[in-house]
Amino acid sequence: MPKVTIVGAGNVGATAAQLILIRQLADVVMVDIDGDMAAGKALDMMHMCSVVNSGMSVAGTSDYAATAGSDVVVITAGLARRPGMNREDLFVTNSGIMLSVLRRVVPLSPDAVYICVSNPLNALTFLACKRSGVETRRVIGMGGRLDCARLKYAICQKLGCHPSRVEAWVIGNHGQGMLCLPRLSTVDGKALSSVMEPADIEEVCRRATESGLEVINLLKTGSAFYGPATGILHMAEAVVRDLHVETTACTYLTGEYGVHDMCMNVPVILGARGVEEVIELDLNAEELGHLQATAEQVRSKLALLDL
Repeated sequence: MPKVTIVGAGNVGATAAQLILIRQLADVVMVDIDGDMAAGKALDMMHMCSVVNSGMSVAGTSDYAATAGSDVVVITAGLARRPGMNREDLFVTNSGIMLSVLRRVVPLSPDAVYICVSNPLNALTFLACKRSGVETRRVIGMGGRLDCARLKYAICQKLGCHPSRVEAWVIGNHGQGMLCLPRLSTVDGKALSSVMEPADIEEVCRRATESGLEVINLLKTGSAFYGPATGILHMAEAVVRDLHVETTACTYLTGEYGVHDMCMNVPVILGARGVEEVIELDLNAEELGHLQATAEQVRSKLALLDL
């Protein structure tokens, strides 16, 4: 039976575990510094499994030994953003948490695919690539998938159309530096510019870029979790079931898009061994310049650490 470990049993991690169990994708281990809380949520989920006749199991613990032999390890542990904070405010604290988690979990599951969710996503995914000892194609970040979903939602809301009709592309940095690509986004296969006025396109891109902060300001006590958790499910399923699916993920680049030695959200093919291929979109000079500048901005944040 496939096994997925989720480090961090807060809103994002626990919701991802719930979705994985309902989908009957894998057995789940939730690890949290608060082992009793994780165990309590796991017991509640086992009751849920009885309701929906899921044969999967879930355990909650503070003991990393239970994670041994995982196929996928999802890292959600870290401080969440609060009103007035940006993702970069979390970097120093969450980088320490990321390194602590990697030291514990990698020796027990050296062949797993690692999905980073903690913020700031691009910087922490890069940190995991550099410090985990895991080949870079098996260390990916979940952010681009969520960003694309947020742009898709904004387009659907503006046009009143079903999500299945929309293909939306967002790449780059997960956060304020994300690059929406309306030129390459479509509705019913038609260019967005043919069905939406320029002012409306600008509005939906702005809405997508600010969506994370909008959720935080409304919740007041935490950050988004339903969207991120579903993004985790999407990526974990691609790995566990070896789907070779085209999606957007934060991955280590070695010259693609003119970006070297940095993790950016870009389209990839995702399967059992992680990133199988980086897909290079046909960006124009302005889009490519934005992406490369964003990569350098992330690099400047990494100067805070000795990498």
